[in-house]
Amino acid sequence: MKQKTVEVKLKQGLEARPVAMLVQVASKYASNIYLESEGRKVNAKSIMGMMSLALAPGEKVTVIADGTDEDDAIFGMENYLSSAAE
Repeated sequence: MKQKTVEVKLKQGLEARPVAMLVQVASKYASNIYLESEGRKVNAKSIMGMMSLALAPGEKVTVIADGTDEDDAIFGMENYLSSAAE
């Protein structure tokens, strides 16, 4: 299991469209992927779970991946969350 804290840099934060795209990124990987913020841990492959976090730009989130491609999963999630474009 690997984890990394990442700052959300998406202009709109994690609203509907960015969440849907993030779930697509997470779904590319075989690993179990979770995002944790303020004591809440949600499955990154769940649109409803991700929406419930309601992360805003500048907030920090911990990306947790566990599986055969966990390094790639952490990298892919960090890349998306850290991008300024949507």
